[in-house]
Amino acid sequence: MAEDVKPTRKNLMEIEDRIELSERGHDTLEQKRDGLIMEFMDILDQAQDVRSKLEADYEDAQETIDKARAMEGDVAVRGAAAALKEHPEITTQSKNIMGVVVPQIESSKVRKSLDERGYGLLGSSARIDEAADAYEELLESIILAAEVETAMKKMLTEIETTKRRVNALEFTLLPSLYENQEFIEQKLEEQEREEIFRLKKIKAKKEEKEAEEAEEEAVRDPEEVREPGQVNADD
Repeated sequence: MAEDVKPTRKNLMEIEDRIELSERGHDTLEQKRDGLIMEFMDILDQAQDVRSKLEADYEDAQETIDKARAMEGDVAVRGAAAALKEHPEITTQSKNIMGVVVPQIESSKVRKSLDERGYGLLGSSARIDEAADAYEELLESIILAAEVETAMKKMLTEIETTKRRVNALEFTLLPSLYENQEFIEQKLEEQEREEIFRLKKIKAKKEEKEAEEAEEEAVRDPEEVREPGQVNADD
């Protein structure tokens, strides 16, 4: 509370410095929040596209695998899946978006040619190849979705954190500092007025005393002020 602050010029200067620093911090955080929101909206649009593609790829993969099972049988489909020797590789890096570190997922060996799938040309059929293509496409969509969704969550968390900091400065810290500043300024003005009033009273008393002394001196002059060697007529 303002009453807990000592009304001194030193404290006033310190509070003014804190206000200036807090206002700059508030402006910086507001700019960061607005920038993060714009970046988040871009990622959100991307996420919506990725989700739509992921759903479409999943439906396509399910449709092609069902056809392959119906035409070739579960044994042939499972055998083709088990023949795969080189599995996809996932590596993660990071990138910075306005101070927020988000993952960047890189994948390799997801898309494979017929001879890389392990089951050979003679041990497969067009239905199995179509299912393999569909699931490779689905896996790429899943990897991209994981990257975008994680980035979106991290951005949203940072936005909420930044908003809380902005609100704390705007509605708690700065109003408190302004209140303390106003309190100290009022107290210093009161002290200054009291000091001026005290000095005026001192000056008035001094002038009054000087006037009284001058009056007393004027009364004493006819009796006490004489030239050296002067004698009254009655002496």
